[in-house]
Amino acid sequence: MQPQHDRIIIFDTTLRDGEQCPGATLNGDEKLAIAKQLARLGVDVIEAGFPFASPGDFDAVQKIAATVGTETGPTICGLARATREDIKAAGEAVKPAAKPRIHTFIATSDIHLQYKLKKSREEVLKIAPEMVAYAKSFVDDVEFSPEDAGRSDPEFLYQILEAAIAAGATTVNIPDTVGYTTPAEFGGLIRGIKENVPNIDQAIISVHGHNDLGLAVANFLSAVENGARQLECTINGIGERAGNAALEELVMALHVRRQYYNPFFGRAPESTEPLTQIDTKQIYKTSRLVSNLTGMLVQPNKAIVGANAFAHESGIHQDGVLKNKLTYEIMDAESIGLSENQIVLGKHSGRHAFGNRLQELGFELPDTDLNKAFVRFKELADKKKEISDWDIEAIVNDEIQQAPDFFRLELVQVSCGDRAQPTATVTVRTPDGAELTDAAIGTGPVDAIYKAINRVINVPNKLIEFSVQSVTAGIDAIGEVTIRVQHEDRVYSGHAANTDIVVASAQAYVNALNRLSEALKKERLHAQHETTVV
Repeated sequence: MQPQHDRIIIFDTTLRDGEQCPGATLNGDEKLAIAKQLARLGVDVIEAGFPFASPGDFDAVQKIAATVGTETGPTICGLARATREDIKAAGEAVKPAAKPRIHTFIATSDIHLQYKLKKSREEVLKIAPEMVAYAKSFVDDVEFSPEDAGRSDPEFLYQILEAAIAAGATTVNIPDTVGYTTPAEFGGLIRGIKENVPNIDQAIISVHGHNDLGLAVANFLSAVENGARQLECTINGIGERAGNAALEELVMALHVRRQYYNPFFGRAPESTEPLTQIDTKQIYKTSRLVSNLTGMLVQPNKAIVGANAFAHESGIHQDGVLKNKLTYEIMDAESIGLSENQIVLGKHSGRHAFGNRLQELGFELPDTDLNKAFVRFKELADKKKEISDWDIEAIVNDEIQQAPDFFRLELVQVSCGDRAQPTATVTVRTPDGAELTDAAIGTGPVDAIYKAINRVINVPNKLIEFSVQSVTAGIDAIGEVTIRVQHEDRVYSGHAANTDIVVASAQAYVNALNRLSEALKKERLHAQHETTVV
């Protein structure tokens, strides 16, 4: 594969590193839904998971490779430690993709060598090229990462990168694993690699970084100025600890400031040719989907995709924007797909019109899901006179991300007021088909509902986060509820959308408990299997 240096390659690791964020665990169907949207967004590479980590991860990567990894689709990548077992699993998982990649890594910083690997530099220098060569026996496209490169001795880094490229690595990724470096340091590290690795012209330089000091995006842009041509990032910047470099921030920085960055690619400053192949109008939709499925809410002041990113409260700002948007806006909200809240459908719209609108919005649903979404649409149309694109997206996203149906909420009814004791009655259908009804009182309607549900669904958990936000303005807006519950050391999210936020709150809680129940069921089956094997 010839290195491509005329534009930036966007390597999305939302489904791998992003999923490692506490509470952001996704099931196979949710991963596939995000992968399909990432393909619509136009990412070059999807790091779909860590196949050796679990059978579920292996199956998800394999399914994404077969479904999304088409000839015209993105490269599908599987992560692997520099071991034969990991690499073999990754190779088999990405095999169905038209453009498969294995991304293998081993630590190179002295602190990691001493305390994590317990190996010498000489041992690691031998392992890296051997494992790259082994990965090459499965795929032509191999990426190598020296973990914790930001804290590694540069001279040792040059050696191991040269050896990895000689063994067949087509991309060498430089990770700031702990988010330690500053932009000047990180840019200098990339420049040093370009100047001191003799065969660096045979590979693409990639960067990966965490946001522990809030510098990940700045570090990446500095790396671009010094020769990096692949950026490893996540939607909304989700990931371990403080997260990863945010895809939407990097892409829009390169888009808005392309006159500044063009010369680094040998282009005239005035060139309008994009520096990435991302369809920026898919950014907002992708952000919402990832937020809803992972339960990781986007803070209002988040750059690019936050609710306040294009809001103007100050009278001076409002006056300026009304006269000319460029006075206070450096980009158009429509450029990320945040279009006007156009009214598109009503209660008399049919299934065909609804299906066509979904296609225009970029959704491709199988007939079963389309029928479910249409039923939800009709229910909403009885409550709202006019339905917007945002309402439709909320309905579809809610259907896409339904948790496994162990328990089904059949009825929720509340009584509350400023001089009344909040009381809730719920009916839940259990996995064996029985309908159980119970009631409870609480400090408010939602508290009462959750206590009543807990009396029916006896799964120990602790509610650690509850959030409500409206999809559109107006008294009849759809409310989206996202919650996170904790069981032992794991966190599970639930999401639901409804014009009645009390009903949405109940459904979101049941969805979270269904995810928790599914995980407990898998653990029991695994334990039984282990006992049988022993």
